[in-house]
Amino acid sequence: MTSFLNPSQAFEQILSALPHTQCTRCGYADCAGYAQAIVAGKAAINQCPPGGAVGIQRLSAITGQPAQPLNPVNGVEGPRSVAVIDEEWCIGCTLCIKACPVDAIIGSRRQMHTVIESHCTGCGLCLPVCPVDCISLENITGDRTGWNAWSNAEAQSARKRYAFHSYQRTWSKGQSSQLPEKLLVADSTAKPEIQEPAAPLQAIDAPADLKRAVIEKALARARAQRELKT
Repeated sequence: MTSFLNPSQAFEQILSALPHTQCTRCGYADCAGYAQAIVAGKAAINQCPPGGAVGIQRLSAITGQPAQPLNPVNGVEGPRSVAVIDEEWCIGCTLCIKACPVDAIIGSRRQMHTVIESHCTGCGLCLPVCPVDCISLENITGDRTGWNAWSNAEAQSARKRYAFHSYQRTWSKGQSSQLPEKLLVADSTAKPEIQEPAAPLQAIDAPADLKRAVIEKALARARAQRELKT
């Protein structure tokens, strides 16, 4: 366990070294939660698949902990992917929009959705919530993996988008009066609160009646398309 003389400063350094895909594969709710756990000695530095080997080396340099192979429990290092929506099958349920941590999906209820490729981090959180399985991940960096498939500029852009997404989500619940800009700057005087590992992502977090209505519409659409082909 590494003891930091200035935990807040260490937190910001570690957070800045992470790719900010917000994929939760590290076992925490977001990159900030993982950074907080590292500072507290509750998480190892080899739990971030999107950062890969280069990311582990970055965290090793900051924490003084020896670099080690990526923990296979958290996944494998791979190329960058982006989500692609099969617009022919999209039913406009908006569940993927709510699941996207960086607001890279646009659309409205009962209307076709689409992904803004430049904003998508390839986190994959939109896949399990889609009731008609019309979303897939496509490799866009070939053989380049980890930080070789990502950049510091993209990571910081994703960090800002996630901060604003989090602000909007909190504001919509009436739980925050902070300006969104305050979420983009780390408070060096604040003591980080340690988050527990995230619970497994549930496939659908919408009310049962919405889920049922969405599936019924999808089935009706599928039946109609089959009738047209016969």
